[in-house]
Amino acid sequence: MNATTYPIAKFRCGKIVTTPNALERLTREDILRGIGQHQAGDWGDVNEHDQQANERALTEGTRLWSVYQAANGTMFWIITEADRSATTVLLPEDY
Repeated sequence: MNATTYPIAKFRCGKIVTTPNALERLTREDILRGIGQHQAGDWGDVNEHDQQANERALTEGTRLWSVYQAANGTMFWIITEADRSATTVLLPEDY
């Protein structure tokens, strides 16, 4: 049996919600992989400035934002609120 390893979470996500548009276009696996990466501090395809902002947000308690690509090529975002009460999975056009 192969053991699956999961990265250590750097923060709590709070309530996880997904927009209807994202649910329609992303697979469950895309969403779960993205949330795992986001929570582990792998911010995906954000630029250097946004990576640094996310690193500061971990200690300053501000909003966290990640950008990923689904297996079908669809770009999606994951945003965790500053108070860590909720994390939203959405497509850019849902913002």
